[in-house]
Amino acid sequence: MSQKSFIESTLRGFTEAFSKALISEQAASLPGLLQCFDPRVRVVGVLALAVSVVLCRKLAVIAVMMGVTILLAITSHLSIWSIARRVWLVVLGFTGLIALPAVFIIPGRRIVLLPGLHLSISAPGLRSAAMLVLRVETAATLTTALVLCTPWVHILKALRALRMPTEIVTMLAMTHRYVFLLIETANQMFESRQSRMVGKLSGRDQRMVIARTAGVLLSKSVELSHEVYLAMLSRCFDGEVRVLTDFRLRALDYLGLTGFACAAWLAIWMGR
Repeated sequence: MSQKSFIESTLRGFTEAFSKALISEQAASLPGLLQCFDPRVRVVGVLALAVSVVLCRKLAVIAVMMGVTILLAITSHLSIWSIARRVWLVVLGFTGLIALPAVFIIPGRRIVLLPGLHLSISAPGLRSAAMLVLRVETAATLTTALVLCTPWVHILKALRALRMPTEIVTMLAMTHRYVFLLIETANQMFESRQSRMVGKLSGRDQRMVIARTAGVLLSKSVELSHEVYLAMLSRCFDGEVRVLTDFRLRALDYLGLTGFACAAWLAIWMGR
């Protein structure tokens, strides 16, 4: 791979990361179903639905919950194609590898016999693998919809309102903020190196460039974390997440909270 293609692909990846973050901020401002509820209602409602999916023991009920989740995403003006690329395919790849052995090792009625491999696909194994994948897909889609439809600071304030420890909320806030800051720093480093490069580098030199860039970025992140910590101490930061928006529950929020609770209870009762 040439130096030009390596740097261009890296810069393209950074640009895509920033564009995805911008799309998330835009989706949070749209007049969708999730967006009309109080952030605390969204967090509690999505958590209740995710727990109900985990507790379900029937594949049909989990499939219905997946359909409800997709409907919730559509009514919140989220792109199903984007969710399929960013969530469903990734989750299918990782969870599928975990669930794949269950297809062969769980005993039961054989569906397919693989000749020469002494392996067979059983109906209980296929059902167990499908339940695992569908559960994770549904839970991941729910959390993705929550993150895309709610500004990150509002999620953190809602978590704090639900009595989540300040240490965890602070860690989430700092991680979210400085991931993008480090991406921007790395982007500037690659752009600077690209503007000073003439010709092509060998494979050994390319690996040295990557190693040096990673080392400098690590050093910058450690130094930045120390400076931010000192700045927080000098300003008497106590860990509380404060935003200008005040949360107020309305009649619509109580209605939505009741709907989330009823849907979660119904899923658990039908999936026993």
